[in-house]
Amino acid sequence: MTPLDYRRAGVDIDAVNESLRALKERIRSTFGPMVLGDVGHFGGLHAIPGDERRALVATTDGLGTKILLYAATGRHGDVGEDLVSHCINDIAVLGARPLFFLDYLAGDSLPPDVLVPLVGGFADACRRRGVALLGGESAEMPGVYPKGTYDVAGFLVGIVERDRIVDGSAVRPGDAILGFPSSGLHTNGYSLARKVLPEEGGSLDDRPDRLGETIGEALLRPHLCYLDPIRRLLDAGLARGFAHITGGGLVDNVPRALPSTCDARIRKGAWSVPPIFHLIRERGAIDEMEMFHVFNMGIGLVAMVPRSSTEEAIRAAGGGALAIGEVVPGTGRVRLEP
Repeated sequence: MTPLDYRRAGVDIDAVNESLRALKERIRSTFGPMVLGDVGHFGGLHAIPGDERRALVATTDGLGTKILLYAATGRHGDVGEDLVSHCINDIAVLGARPLFFLDYLAGDSLPPDVLVPLVGGFADACRRRGVALLGGESAEMPGVYPKGTYDVAGFLVGIVERDRIVDGSAVRPGDAILGFPSSGLHTNGYSLARKVLPEEGGSLDDRPDRLGETIGEALLRPHLCYLDPIRRLLDAGLARGFAHITGGGLVDNVPRALPSTCDARIRKGAWSVPPIFHLIRERGAIDEMEMFHVFNMGIGLVAMVPRSSTEEAIRAAGGGALAIGEVVPGTGRVRLEP
């Protein structure tokens, strides 16, 4: 079969990244003295008027085409856990604590049996994380969305002590790289995954022997929230940088937490890649490097810590983290090695 990649599935990461690079100066032109940091962090930093000690951190995101699976299976109440976790991770990696969340829901129609579990799921997810669901917006737009479909977006604001902002500038060659396992695809790569799973004529209820669960169950595992291990590492004073592994996989996200003079050398065999990724790669004849550029491949969060404190950091994070590589001199990129 012809090998698949993300571009053939309808998503061109490189083209989007190139467009964003071209727009950076126009974005920066909106910055005033209250904006802290630069374009490209996982969240945006803004000073608080009259408060020189703390800053606000804001982020926004969606679920991509994973939302089509939620709509098709009727699991509307699980959407909130996915999106709230994703947004919390994006500000937590900068050292921030979440404060409040807003949602945006749009579809061809939003009847009560869809809207109630959707908003209820956001409320439940926010309550579990100590976050206020401060407001939101819903829009019914027949003609814009196909019948029976909808989309969601989330907006999260948090707060951080300015002297505890984690932006990767403290990362040094020799630091150890820890990887925290994901639950599966989380919220990225679904346009490619949906292209090959299930096979033509198959169903989300198919249960391949090697998977140990149905394809639908594997694809709809919720995005893990890493707030707790991130806070544990920060409180222990062991974290020098974090990367949330979302769109762009390890290849694009780890460099966002690196100085321009450092590379991340990651050992591909340092963790067990979940079966769902092997299934996607085999059925789509997808190149291995493309897999690491599209999917998290079983690592949802990366932390850079002093090499001498590797074991201490794993314990402090509550267990589960794995040493998957090290920081080396370089130019701000990822080196995937056997």
